[in-house]
Amino acid sequence: MGTDPSPNEIGASLPIDPDTPVRPLHLQFSAISLVFAGGIVGTGLRYLVEELFPAHGVAWPWATFGVNLAGAFVLGALLEILVLSGDDAGRRRRLRLCIGTGFCGSLTTYSTFALETAQIGHHGATGTAVAYAVVSVVAGLVCAWAGIVAAGQAHRRWTGEVS
Repeated sequence: MGTDPSPNEIGASLPIDPDTPVRPLHLQFSAISLVFAGGIVGTGLRYLVEELFPAHGVAWPWATFGVNLAGAFVLGALLEILVLSGDDAGRRRRLRLCIGTGFCGSLTTYSTFALETAQIGHHGATGTAVAYAVVSVVAGLVCAWAGIVAAGQAHRRWTGEVS
């Protein structure tokens, strides 16, 4: 008495019909679900941070500034680890969709950054508005770069590679 193959094993051994179009990733329910799940967590965290550190008047919007920088670092680190780990398939693709697109995409917020910058300038603090815009963009780039560097170093330690 042998064991029967599972339906997944049978399906995996069947050839792919070249006449059957593969749905683009953005139209696949599983991909959309992963982005949605990550987005729920990222949005919830951003809401919590914005509630804990609300922006007032012409003051520096620390909550938006902080989540945008954290998101840039996480996204840089995640994408570097995924690139160094192999092709964008399977678990790596699912992580990219859930954490990269869903979580980081909803945690960070360009629209709030732009609105807060405009409101600060509108209320007469043009210097603060310009500084907030410039520092946010430059610091975001630095955080993304730092995430890439940190992930690269961590990957080398995990794999035993010497630089």
